[in-house]
Amino acid sequence: MTHTITLIPGDGIGPEVMHAVVRILTATGVKFEWETVLAGAEAFEKYREYIPKALTESIERTRVALKGPITTPVGEGFASINVQLRKQFDLYANFRPVRNLPHIPTRYPDIDLIIVRENTEGLYSGLEHEVVPGVVESLKVMTEKACTRIARFAFEYARKNQRKKVHAVHKANIMKLSDGLFLRCSRKVAQEFAEITYGEHIVDNTCMQLVMNPYQYDVLVMENLYGDIISDLCAGLVGGLGLVPSANLGDHCAIFEAVHGSAPDIAGQNLANPTALLRSALLMLRHIGEAKAALQIRNALEVIYRHRDKLTRDVGGKAGTSEFADELIAEMNSPTSH
Repeated sequence: MTHTITLIPGDGIGPEVMHAVVRILTATGVKFEWETVLAGAEAFEKYREYIPKALTESIERTRVALKGPITTPVGEGFASINVQLRKQFDLYANFRPVRNLPHIPTRYPDIDLIIVRENTEGLYSGLEHEVVPGVVESLKVMTEKACTRIARFAFEYARKNQRKKVHAVHKANIMKLSDGLFLRCSRKVAQEFAEITYGEHIVDNTCMQLVMNPYQYDVLVMENLYGDIISDLCAGLVGGLGLVPSANLGDHCAIFEAVHGSAPDIAGQNLANPTALLRSALLMLRHIGEAKAALQIRNALEVIYRHRDKLTRDVGGKAGTSEFADELIAEMNSPTSH
């Protein structure tokens, strides 16, 4: 079987890490057909559109995309391509597993957290306007439909994967209507999953608790903006955004992406670490039914991370992007890796 996948290289270091990841995926023996399309500033230069028609049509056709980092201007310029794609394809669940890699020094070993973030509404949606000069308004829109389906996603994942606890993260003590709706929906869904312990924590306290004792949590579900913040905080528990994967999932399609920046200062220098995009690609492999290939890469990745000289410089090694891929592919082909 050949899997047709939309490939969005991104900008900055995006094309380099994407090339490394595609090489590693190809080395599994799984057959891929890649539809490479542009997005963001580079697409605008060529097509005068940040999300060109070719990209939309490709994702509608393949229903699966692998995406590199795309720069979003701060405080000006075009809107986030990530946010637009999530809305356009109704990718309502942002799924971020957070687990340690071997030999990356952190305060907490054996972290195993699942962050589930509502992806399509809430304050993060960027619904803003200027009321009068000097006064702007941001709208936080929450719906029962979106709150219920993200809670259901979290609980169904927990049940399917034998997770024990789901915490709803909120600020309903202040935002009694919007976050109150989120809690009511979460409580209603929780009643259908009696075997899973349900809890509720206020978002600021959750951040403190994660820093003090992350082991008390298992699956955390939350609205959009809280998820953006907490998922980055949790990435910091295991070494940073350069090491953690991300998936944007809907009922009809999915986009798997690296969530770190495009690092234009090191672009084209063979210095970038492809680990985050690679681990996102592992989620993609499982999504398309290639769990055996995902396990093959994961096992090799963990072996590589036990040898500092085979790692990229950001995690204490000396290898370049391409050399890292070479080492990982060699390990995949080693008889001891199976």
